[in-house]
Amino acid sequence: MDLVLDSADRHLLTPYVYPASWPEGEPCRQLLSLFVITNLGALTLYLLFGTLSYYFIFDHELKKHPQFLENQVRREITYALRSLPWISVPTVALFFAEVRGYSKLYDNIEDSPYGWSGVFLSMLSFLFFTDMGIYWIHRALHHKLLYKRFHKPHHLWKIATPFASHAFHPVDGFMQSLPYHIYPFLFPLHKVTYLGLYIFVNVWTISIHDGDYRVPRLLQHIINGSAHHTDHHLYFDYNYGQYFTLWDKIGGSYKSPTAFEGKGPHDYLRKLREK
Repeated sequence: MDLVLDSADRHLLTPYVYPASWPEGEPCRQLLSLFVITNLGALTLYLLFGTLSYYFIFDHELKKHPQFLENQVRREITYALRSLPWISVPTVALFFAEVRGYSKLYDNIEDSPYGWSGVFLSMLSFLFFTDMGIYWIHRALHHKLLYKRFHKPHHLWKIATPFASHAFHPVDGFMQSLPYHIYPFLFPLHKVTYLGLYIFVNVWTISIHDGDYRVPRLLQHIINGSAHHTDHHLYFDYNYGQYFTLWDKIGGSYKSPTAFEGKGPHDYLRKLREK
């Protein structure tokens, strides 16, 4: 995040926003800047990719499903916009620690112990590490002591749209993002790679709520896509994973998506039309 902060300071904040007497490295200034940048970035990713997905990928026929709520899209967006600033508060604290040099993020490929292969391997390990972390955090949020208070709001959306992707209770949203932020404090990671992965995980979160169940046949039971996550929303105790089905299979919570078996939401709508 220091790359983004440095760029913002260089091109906008130092010459046009902050007084010259307020040094760029001053902690309060950095915290304030990170809070603004994090919120603007999260809103941009959510609204931009959510809107593109909603208009170009999401099947609007799903809005005719009996479990699609009245004014649901507006409610999803409203809930997300209210939650994102609160989610950003602990997120900014972690970004601040990164900026102050406490993480293992590095600037140059030469700083990687394995060069370009190390960068590639770190991308894979990031995906597997965060998938594992999210699985167990997500599953814990389904425990009766936590579910009603924190995770139930996200399950209001049985037939989700891309705008449901970030419509979490703030505690829920931050907890499920925590593995992304923990990784660079435990393992070396290139700074640009981290920013790219941060964008990717936000787009992926939108994609698993987009109602597009198409996955190459060979990957249908490997990749945790929209079909798997739709069944999670509908049937509650299955498919907690984020990218892969591995941990659901290990944890005994894997469910073959109903959409792959001719029993999904689209099939239900088809049968309603036939009646």
